[in-house]
Amino acid sequence: MAVDATVPVVAVGLVGGFAAARYSGRRELGGVVLATAGAWCTRRWAVEKGPAVAGGLLATYLAAFGGSHPLAKKIGAWPSVGLVTVAAGVTAIATR
Repeated sequence: MAVDATVPVVAVGLVGGFAAARYSGRRELGGVVLATAGAWCTRRWAVEKGPAVAGGLLATYLAAFGGSHPLAKKIGAWPSVGLVTVAAGVTAIATR
């Protein structure tokens, strides 16, 4: 099975967004990375998979971001970001 071309961009959005916010001390910079990657992926998903699937994948991406926060309190920030990134990437692959 070929990897969906959006999976690396999902990872950049979630991991890169967290890293940008954490290491710059500017949460809004992380938000820009997260939003840019999410917008690019959503556009690509809409073209390739249709608007309903794109909406579901965007919801998964945003839920991963939101879910990483409470999960981080239980397992740590980086493990949390890694786990939700894998989950969002696997979801994108599963819709192929």
